[in-house]
Amino acid sequence: MRTLVMKFGGTSVGSPSAIQQTANIIQLHKSDWDNLVVVVSAMSGITDKLIQSARLAADNDGAGAREIITQIQNQHLEVVNTLVSDPAEKQHLLAVLQQRLDELSSYCQSIQVLGEVTPRGMDVISSLGERINAQMVATVLRSIGTPAQAVEASECIITDRTFQNAVPDMQRSREKIQSNLAPLFQQSIVPVVTGFMAATPEGVITTLGRGGSDYTAAILADCLDADEVWIWTDVDGVLSADPRVVPDARPIPEISFAEVGELAYFGAKVLHPKTIRPVVTRDMPLWVKNTFNPDFPGTRITQHPPRTRGEITAISTIKDLSIITVEGRGMLGVPGIAARTFGAVARTGASVLMISQSSSEQSICFTIPSLHNGEVIKSIESEMALELLRGDIDRVWSRNHVVIVSIIGSGMRETPGVSARIFGALGKNLINVIAIAQGSSEYSISLVLDQEDALRAVRAIHAETAPSPNGGSNGL
Repeated sequence: MRTLVMKFGGTSVGSPSAIQQTANIIQLHKSDWDNLVVVVSAMSGITDKLIQSARLAADNDGAGAREIITQIQNQHLEVVNTLVSDPAEKQHLLAVLQQRLDELSSYCQSIQVLGEVTPRGMDVISSLGERINAQMVATVLRSIGTPAQAVEASECIITDRTFQNAVPDMQRSREKIQSNLAPLFQQSIVPVVTGFMAATPEGVITTLGRGGSDYTAAILADCLDADEVWIWTDVDGVLSADPRVVPDARPIPEISFAEVGELAYFGAKVLHPKTIRPVVTRDMPLWVKNTFNPDFPGTRITQHPPRTRGEITAISTIKDLSIITVEGRGMLGVPGIAARTFGAVARTGASVLMISQSSSEQSICFTIPSLHNGEVIKSIESEMALELLRGDIDRVWSRNHVVIVSIIGSGMRETPGVSARIFGALGKNLINVIAIAQGSSEYSISLVLDQEDALRAVRAIHAETAPSPNGGSNGL
């Protein structure tokens, strides 16, 4: 039995026309697979509005919360009125919508009285968008002759009680998923599963955190022993760079899980490594496709894609950073300086995105989000107060308004000359590199640059390393 899991993101189900297109895609592919499972996100913008309504209520702004609830209602009513003509189906869908909105209103009233929203409460509220949308998509599918049924993932995926970033219990989830979905498969019904949400063993709603709907698709694929996972979005697959920065950014036909992980870490809006871990473990092919250009093949993500020697796959950036430097001649050969430095950073809750240390051991530099700049410096100065007093450490200082540009590609491994091409492209454009880091895996080279140079740098590197028209990459 061949099984496919398809996940549709917020933009793919964000309007009446998008939902109609999604339904057409599902109908087109249903006959090609023995079992087809669909995972849907909330309509684009709805999850943010749900969270906003809760926060307004916590701030005692009941009128503001009610206004947001009205916006949520109108966005969904547009879909119902545009796409659902059968009176019975329409009446059922309107009743579901009203029930969920009444729940939201009740939650917001309670939050307003309490003056706060708990993580558990926020999980219930933020999952309402998926719970409404799964019903709408299933109804639209039935209206075009494709049997479908909405399924709440809280009935299928079991997690711990880490609200807003729950961890699934895969064994218990496998049992629940198979017992809930098998009867639908036997009747050739397409399960339309709510992404993002799950539940504890006691039935308390949880959510799966960043990339939650993608994670739902991966969990279902693992537990159903699926053959493939298709992630439908609004771009032609994984791109070689941000198209807003590089107009000629190209879709990547095939990419490795490791490269996708690097891209996600360094700011690209692609699959988060956590969300595809179940798929990686099984080496299950995963595709990223465009809902609005469904004939385009998209990007295939596998464990070991073919690679041209020296080829660079993609370029990604993280903005709004500071680079912190701890320096001093007295640091040379002193054990524990790095451990104490990063211990001090950890106490502030700041995330370290890149580390570079001189071979002389007289300085350590690392990048963090700029918003943590002041507290990180204070924490390090407090930790190193004695060393600063006796001159072992000269100073702890920051350089603001920097970015990380990361050049990623498994084809770079053990290939001489790649760095020369990158730095040659920067040199031609008179762009200064502040710091450099490369892992031993050689999947990526990361550079810290002034923010004002980032745009030119990405374009210059992309132009130097983009594939030539006759295949392969330029310069090697």
